[in-house]
Amino acid sequence: MTTKMADVILVGAGAMSATLGNLLKHLDPSLTITMIEKLDAVAMESSDGMNNAGTGHAAYCELNYTPEKDDGSLDLSKAFDINGAFERSLQFWSYLVKKGALPEPSQFINPVPHLSFVWGEKNVEFLRKRYEAMHAIHLFSDMEYSEDHAVLKEWMPLVMQNRDPNEPVAATRVTYGSDVDFGSLTRNLVKNLEKSDGFNLLLSHRVETIRKQPEGHWTLKIRHEETGESQIIGTRFLFLGAGGAALPLLHKSGIPEAEKYGGFPVSGQWLVCDDPSIVEQHRAKVYGKAAIGAPPMSVPHLDTRIINGKPALLFGPFAGFTTKFLKNGSVLDLPKSVNKGNLLPMLSAGVDNMALTKYLMTEVMQSHEDRMNSLREFYPDAKSDDWKLAVAGQRVQIIKHDPKTKRGKLEFGTEVVTSSDGSLAALLGASPGASTAVKAMIEVLSRCFKERLETPEWDAKMKEMIPSYGKTLRDEPELLKQVRAYTLETLQLRR
Repeated sequence: MTTKMADVILVGAGAMSATLGNLLKHLDPSLTITMIEKLDAVAMESSDGMNNAGTGHAAYCELNYTPEKDDGSLDLSKAFDINGAFERSLQFWSYLVKKGALPEPSQFINPVPHLSFVWGEKNVEFLRKRYEAMHAIHLFSDMEYSEDHAVLKEWMPLVMQNRDPNEPVAATRVTYGSDVDFGSLTRNLVKNLEKSDGFNLLLSHRVETIRKQPEGHWTLKIRHEETGESQIIGTRFLFLGAGGAALPLLHKSGIPEAEKYGGFPVSGQWLVCDDPSIVEQHRAKVYGKAAIGAPPMSVPHLDTRIINGKPALLFGPFAGFTTKFLKNGSVLDLPKSVNKGNLLPMLSAGVDNMALTKYLMTEVMQSHEDRMNSLREFYPDAKSDDWKLAVAGQRVQIIKHDPKTKRGKLEFGTEVVTSSDGSLAALLGASPGASTAVKAMIEVLSRCFKERLETPEWDAKMKEMIPSYGKTLRDEPELLKQVRAYTLETLQLRR
């Protein structure tokens, strides 16, 4: 077969690939880019609105980003990282809105206050301590705190409705939190790419083989899902951003860096209410504390969601287990991902995470009324008939070899894996996912386009697109003030 060449091939038509494609096209419009997607539409897996929490993760409300240390103090390092990463995303989206590359902001992002909510003396003490530690730092100086039932009723009426007035409760709030329709965002990012010269979108195409050629480039054999027609395409740079499918694709590449990586799939479900009379009473994302043994993506929260312009309330997620790596995947995905390099890390990680296994089994066995009882801890007056169950997306958590313990380690973040020569990159993992897409794709650029990124032209363009590029907002109070005012105004996130 004749090999068609592109400067860049992006596998997967989700938020990560769409973000990287837009960054590269703005850095060098002459680049030819091919995007390959197995399904017949863009953003149908993890990026689809119903398949993720839709939270613009900024560490305002997610209590798992500020764990307690053994001495009782809080570790805020992850909160700093997550907040800085989301600020970069907001800056890039603002740049694209200003350039007309993204539509009116309400089509993909909307202001929804972010709240943490707890009950019980011990949890109230924890949240008070968290607030005091975070509010003192300029990144979180706009955070509010209250234990007053009357104040909290103004913040979240449904949550406080008919709650015991003597129950110890507390909440924090950041008013300019956001709800992001990552499906709409991704589809608009890809639409923008399709307007540019040298971009080619191949839907309904499956990657069958990935080969590194002696000349240094990669060739992919791809097959059309409907016609069965195959073709060979080649590239000097290959990005695997296919969500749960990124791991098996990485294994197909044969790069040594992929050998000891495994994956553990976790599915999710939401309780959904679209009754306008209920939905209009709640305008917030209210996050609680995770159950013991629960993975981070299972922190319970009651959210305002705006998906394809339609508001609804979602509660969950409720975790489940399947051996599929994608919602539209195969039950053979997990067993097929096991190889001699990752077998021992995966087995040892399974032994070391029995609490997670027990938790998932408990979640799977829940009835509708069990789930409703969990919801009633947040919304005491919730009625079973007003809520229906919806299946969320698949997440594949990273299992990697830990050189210190010589065992497998289960991780819940995202990780960029690159080949030694920088010709291939893959994005593995889940939470916080698409919220940090810009940061993750900047990491891909820094590893795989290092020389070009250091040129005056690319450096200047990066600073135009992302004003805080090359700086740490944790150390730059004035810069944070400027960029936050710019993004909140551009994206219409102040109410």
